[in-house]
Amino acid sequence: MLPIPIQKTFTYSVTEAEAMFLKKGMRVAVSFGHKNMYTGLVFKIHQSKPLLYETTDIIQILDEKPLVNEVQLKHWEWVSNYYMCALGEVYKASLPSAFLLESETSISKNLGFINEDILEDEEFLIYEALQHQSQLTIHQVSDILGKKKVMPIVNELIKKSAIFIQEKIYEQYKPKLVKYVRLHPDYSSDNSLNSLLEGLSRAKKQREAVLTFFQLATSKKPIKAKDLEVKANVSSAVLKSLVEKNILEFFEIQTDRINFKGESNALKSLNEFQEKAYSEISERFKSKEVTLLHGVTSSGKTEIYTKLIQNVLDEGKQVLFLLPEIALTTQIITRLQVYFGEQISVFHSKYSMNERVEVWNNLLENKTKAQIILGARSSLFLPFSNLGLIIVDEEHETSYKQFEPSPRYNARDSAIVLAKMHDAKILLGSATPSLESYFNAKQNKYGFVELNRRFGNVQLPKIELIDVKDKHKKKEMKGHFSDRLLRLIQEALDEKEQVILFQNRRGYSPIVECKTCGVAPQCPNCDVSLTFHKYRNELRCHYCSYQRAMPNSCSACGSNTLDTKGFGTEQIELELKDLFPDFKVGRMDLDTTRGKFGYQKIIGAFEAREIDILVGTQMLSKGLDFDNVSLVGILNADTMLNFPDFRAHERAYQMMVQVSGRAGRNKKQGNVAIQTYNPHHQILQQVSTTNYTAMYNEQLQERWQYKYPPYYRLIKITLKHRDYNKVDTGVNWLFKALYSSFGEHVLGPTAPAVSRIRNQYIKNIVIKIPPKQSLANTKQQVAKIKNTFEAVKEFRPIRFIADVDNY
Repeated sequence: MLPIPIQKTFTYSVTEAEAMFLKKGMRVAVSFGHKNMYTGLVFKIHQSKPLLYETTDIIQILDEKPLVNEVQLKHWEWVSNYYMCALGEVYKASLPSAFLLESETSISKNLGFINEDILEDEEFLIYEALQHQSQLTIHQVSDILGKKKVMPIVNELIKKSAIFIQEKIYEQYKPKLVKYVRLHPDYSSDNSLNSLLEGLSRAKKQREAVLTFFQLATSKKPIKAKDLEVKANVSSAVLKSLVEKNILEFFEIQTDRINFKGESNALKSLNEFQEKAYSEISERFKSKEVTLLHGVTSSGKTEIYTKLIQNVLDEGKQVLFLLPEIALTTQIITRLQVYFGEQISVFHSKYSMNERVEVWNNLLENKTKAQIILGARSSLFLPFSNLGLIIVDEEHETSYKQFEPSPRYNARDSAIVLAKMHDAKILLGSATPSLESYFNAKQNKYGFVELNRRFGNVQLPKIELIDVKDKHKKKEMKGHFSDRLLRLIQEALDEKEQVILFQNRRGYSPIVECKTCGVAPQCPNCDVSLTFHKYRNELRCHYCSYQRAMPNSCSACGSNTLDTKGFGTEQIELELKDLFPDFKVGRMDLDTTRGKFGYQKIIGAFEAREIDILVGTQMLSKGLDFDNVSLVGILNADTMLNFPDFRAHERAYQMMVQVSGRAGRNKKQGNVAIQTYNPHHQILQQVSTTNYTAMYNEQLQERWQYKYPPYYRLIKITLKHRDYNKVDTGVNWLFKALYSSFGEHVLGPTAPAVSRIRNQYIKNIVIKIPPKQSLANTKQQVAKIKNTFEAVKEFRPIRFIADVDNY
């Protein structure tokens, strides 16, 4: 299996001894193409020779024991088949990139070669270059000759024994070593210690370091060089000179990059409602693999999770805890650490490559520190050996779906399959379950448990809708805030309570427009207007990251009457600073959480009550727990509702209820204010009464009427290319081919709302699959049509993307 987007596996030859040593799941270095070298993964060891090509030998074996286990390979195959992507793409997405070795082929001169006359002109050029340089890489050879295909010439030189080829394969993972100090063996008896201190009577700092060393040595623990420097208040140079005098010596111990400090506590005892839900879940697990826990916000779902985790750990099995958002992991880690301390490992993309390799290795060796894995969707692909439970928290979240690059999998659905392969149980938890999961629970496919009391019997927040249209008429708006919302904010701040404001757009303003001619600056690579970021005074594209300085005048008519339209989190933050100058305002969006600890800093400051008002995008809506928040404001509910997607209403409901759930989680009832131009919209009415069942029944009715999930399945096909005409011709051909197979269930071709991104034009076709139609057969047919499409010479350069369950 090679980490490339080609559907099939490749056969290489090995010696008998290698075949005896090799096992499924080990890595081997192999050559592929003219000068590419890849890290292949052994998928099968067999004796059937391929008919269509000659096999080449593998270059070397890279592992002592398998890096990937059998269940993982089985799961990868399922992901590859179900989501219509190449096995190599799943392999590439699953392994931390440190395991996928890089190769650099270099050549050196054979010193015993004398007959230069047999060399051709180009061969001689390379040979001569090697007189001045001991080694050349293939890339340097191609620069010297000024041509791309140089492998045949290099091969000729090897045949003539003029050069040797050396493959430099290097691993990118380096274990972390910590420097410790100990006393040099020469100074073991007490007499020599006295003479040692006398000998250092002139070197004050060195003497101080030695005395501190003896003080620390009483604890009988190894002493870190860094700790000694800090305690003795000396520089590293002082320790270095003590080592040179053979008084101390350095030694290194390999440690993991992620360590948790602190004691673990006993589990909290559950209240009667949690206890009831917990026993119901245990009961459901006897007959069902999957159970859905529908618990209102702040009902204490995490406490139930901890009890279930403890049971599985007692059986000696592993637990996977999936979270939709990295922001959430920071809070849940601290909460779970209190109970499970050292047994937790965290795995997500903000961790460095080396840290992820360590988690992988710890799991592979089934170490105690990797019994609970907490992570975002990619942690699904880790090498679990005896998984007992998977918890998918906030299972309705869109972040569980991977859209770009391939494999375009849904972590929740893939986790259900993974649990089945391990004979494990899976718990889906959410206050606003996705329609599909709730539908499956109602159809008795999943177990179903409800928890509808908030922890500590706190009431659900009081939600009020504010009519912005009416407020504008009465001139009661101040910037983007209605008088009512400002009054509520002021009341909360007077009570020394905190406020969260939600606006699902980052930046200052999404559109900058000329008042004279109405032209708005557009991104040169995409079909969108540029977003204005005031903090840096620049215009930025949120699709391709193109940026430029904010112009002073209109580029079309030269007029300097530029006006901003719409508003993002940055503008709200600045307005709040003017309105409430005595209070601290914070902002949490993609721009402020760039670094590894970006989330921790903001969440930590808000928890420590250093921030009074926190403005943020949808990051704020997911499961965060702040006990001092009494007011949540949603500044513009309509943008979520008026979105061209069949799930817009369901998503808007989920988002608003989740954000509302951040209010009043401790003792008293919280408030939620939703500003809207259309307060009579049925979704907003359902949000204001937190009536999930009404929303579910109404949406389900519409889905049945218009043939959408959970009744019909969808496959979306996207074509991309820089040439608009090519995409257009290609998509029309494809539509006809699909229509002849699936008839009126094919929708399209259409251009999406943003029809050009990074200079690539985009066209979509959607295939609906009726309940009785076989999904597997449909995919086979689509794959056949795809192969025919790619066999047409004109269409070959077009990127063809199939996305199964694209919602």
